[in-house]
Amino acid sequence: MTQLSTLVNNINDQQTVEENVYKLAEYVEKDHNNRWESLPYNVEVKKGRKYYKIITNNSVHAFVDVNNGDVYKPASWNKPAAIVRYNLLTNAQDCFNKVDCCGGYLYIR
Repeated sequence: MTQLSTLVNNINDQQTVEENVYKLAEYVEKDHNNRWESLPYNVEVKKGRKYYKIITNNSVHAFVDVNNGDVYKPASWNKPAAIVRYNLLTNAQDCFNKVDCCGGYLYIR
């Protein structure tokens, strides 16, 4: 049987991931507004079974794993790329500092 403390930690991690996903979406929108204030830009977050999907102007900006906060570059509308780019539980601020609205921070250098 699973320990109560393990369940509580998992729930706390999932809440932290959710908060950071919405922060990431805010940073993406803020970066766009700093660059092109007059152009409309819609940013939304949709939660699926496995991933949060950050959508910008009807295209996928990033995927974030619901359970562990791994951030992925999109491979298609429904699928993330294979390699983890950031983690919103361990280095969220690093991700936020590098965000750009075009997704350049998600490429491997």
